[in-house]
Amino acid sequence: MRTALHGLAEHGQSPWLDQLSRDLLRGGDLAALIDDGVLGVTSNPTIFQDAMSSGTAYDAQKRELHEHDPKEIFLALAAEDIRKACDLLVGKGTSPRDGWVSMEVDPGFAHDTQATIDEARRLHALIDRPNLFVKIPGTSEGLPAIEESIANGIPVNVTLLFSLDRHRAAAQAYLRGLHRLRANGGDLGKVASVASFFVSRVDTEADKRLDALRRHEVLKGTLAIANAKLAYQQYLEIFSGRAWEELAKAGATPQWCLWASTSTKNPAFRDTRYVEELIGPETVTTMPRKTIEAFQDHGRVADTLTRDVEGARRVLDRFAEIGISYRAVTDTLEREGVRKFADSYRQLLDSLTAQPARR
Repeated sequence: MRTALHGLAEHGQSPWLDQLSRDLLRGGDLAALIDDGVLGVTSNPTIFQDAMSSGTAYDAQKRELHEHDPKEIFLALAAEDIRKACDLLVGKGTSPRDGWVSMEVDPGFAHDTQATIDEARRLHALIDRPNLFVKIPGTSEGLPAIEESIANGIPVNVTLLFSLDRHRAAAQAYLRGLHRLRANGGDLGKVASVASFFVSRVDTEADKRLDALRRHEVLKGTLAIANAKLAYQQYLEIFSGRAWEELAKAGATPQWCLWASTSTKNPAFRDTRYVEELIGPETVTTMPRKTIEAFQDHGRVADTLTRDVEGARRVLDRFAEIGISYRAVTDTLEREGVRKFADSYRQLLDSLTAQPARR
């Protein structure tokens, strides 16, 4: 049966599930979602914390690993889920960004370049699947790790991108990595990247600042979509022209924009707005299950990503005019995003120190 998710694929967008758990895998729910049109999966420390702290699906494996370090226990638990998801999705879809699964490096390394490089290499070898993206944060320290990982043939999902400058820097790191891989005789066709540009969190932070001004209500809920539309325009610019065409001839694929944080945080907004307003070719949209269900029920599919780009630029200009700093908004979000993922990771590891009683 054709679904709204199939409609996204027909418009050149790859829909991914922003959720993973052993229950989803064992119960057949992920397989059913794939049949409905899901073409990829993302995970992060918060997702795994939620999955591993509820129910009993992980208990038997936890008991087997009870003598190990908590991080090693987590990696073993997560690796089993990631591998199974990779196996379910391999070969699905028809676009270059279909069939992928993402696993994040330790977010505590977000400001440690070498530790991130080492962890990316370890996760790539641990999962040992051709359709794994290693997620690396697009912090200033993460950018060299992105380049190094690509140069080593490791596909990368650049996460926690909020600003246009960081998005451009992530694309440039990918390109540098591709050039190095090619110079060393590597196969550009076996490496890939996406740039995870966070959406709804931008409105949450910007609207909080609008509330503090107690005026300009008309700007509420406008910055996130405008920001993403301009990121897509950057993508079109960066991955075009003679230099890119030379890499493409050698097998390289462009670093698609991936829309993350697409669930609606403000109940006054339509629950599918961050999906519906950012539909366009050569992009990925990730949705938690609740948003997927809403989109399947009443989502509207149309090419919206390139509508009113000039209007998007005016939105950013208007925020500057009223004294709300775009840079302050995006810097705050990057800082808080790193902290939230690091906190989730620590809480997850702490929970693994209290193992279920051995049977």
